[in-house]
Amino acid sequence: MACCNLYTVLLAVAVVLAAGPAARPVTAASAHLHFYMHDVLTGPSPTAVQVVKGPRGHFGDTIVIDDVLTQGASPSSAAVGRAQGHYIWASTGNPELLVTMNVVLTSGPYAGSSVTVVGRDDIGAPVRELSVVGGTGQFRMARGYVLWKTVSLDHPNAVLELDVFVTA
Repeated sequence: MACCNLYTVLLAVAVVLAAGPAARPVTAASAHLHFYMHDVLTGPSPTAVQVVKGPRGHFGDTIVIDDVLTQGASPSSAAVGRAQGHYIWASTGNPELLVTMNVVLTSGPYAGSSVTVVGRDDIGAPVRELSVVGGTGQFRMARGYVLWKTVSLDHPNAVLELDVFVTA
């Protein structure tokens, strides 16, 4: 009887191991995504809205975003997704932000997938690096980084160039 139970367990383990790779979701092994983020704080249709005013200067200011992502730097360029999340002025001195956002892709080969980005944005630096800490769809369990830079700053509106390097 013990022999049959051991055989059953071994058979079950073999089936699970054999089915394991086939049961995993299909993912994008690695990708380099490039697009532009339009952060609009003014006008008739803002995509970034301040929801908390900090107690001193900008420190503590919290802005919620639903920014459009486009193929080119022009706002009329084809939309590829949205950057949804928030940023917080996290420094009492220099203009440095804590950014938390989902890059939600709505067109192209990764439509329906998203990448989660978290990191420090030192606005004064020419290029900033943030972390990719997860994702959904083809980017499930993604890791990587984002390099972004300010293309234009028509205060308070901005266009940022994002290069997302992701491995899922």
